[in-house]
Amino acid sequence: MNFILPLFLGFITAVVGIVPPGLINMTAAKVNLKEGRKNAYWFVLGAIIIIFLQAYLAILFATIINTRPDIVILLREIGFGIFGALTIYFLWIAKKPKIKKAKIDKKSTKKRFFLGMLLSALNFFPIPYYVFISVTLSSYQLFSFDNLSVFTFVSGVGLGSALVFYFYIRFFQKIENKADSMLKNMNTIIGSITGVVSLITLFNIVRYYLEN
Repeated sequence: MNFILPLFLGFITAVVGIVPPGLINMTAAKVNLKEGRKNAYWFVLGAIIIIFLQAYLAILFATIINTRPDIVILLREIGFGIFGALTIYFLWIAKKPKIKKAKIDKKSTKKRFFLGMLLSALNFFPIPYYVFISVTLSSYQLFSFDNLSVFTFVSGVGLGSALVFYFYIRFFQKIENKADSMLKNMNTIIGSITGVVSLITLFNIVRYYLEN
């Protein structure tokens, strides 16, 4: 039972982080359309390996940070500032997003595995994302930094990433046809989520200072 919760949390956080249309998942879909599922799956495998390693590296950083309560509260304050700024940006400033078309060489049928690794390695977002997530979950006693929990959490990240990539590959044509209408409300959805996270973070910051 100890491994179910971190596996589930890793799965959910990965899905939330990867679901919005981005370079990696859109490229996977394009590779599928132009070169077939085999190449697309090899591309995804390369990307997932790097995501797995990035999540594991992030947990190692978080393990060190979690031993310092002052750093934890500092991260909460920074997180509140970031999520508050994102809420303002997505709800009132950002323009409606457009999907960037990934350029794929139609004649290229090799090295998709390494292309997946490369594009994933160039994306540094997962490291601070999983540092913040794991430290926050730990502060609520939802996650611990023992070896089993770390491995199952990172495995959940890999599974969640794989599921999202699979749906992009499998159902991309339907997504592409409805992308414009879907993205019209993307800023509102993201802004609402970051707003809720900001309020929860602010509540916990205030409670921390009241208790100390």
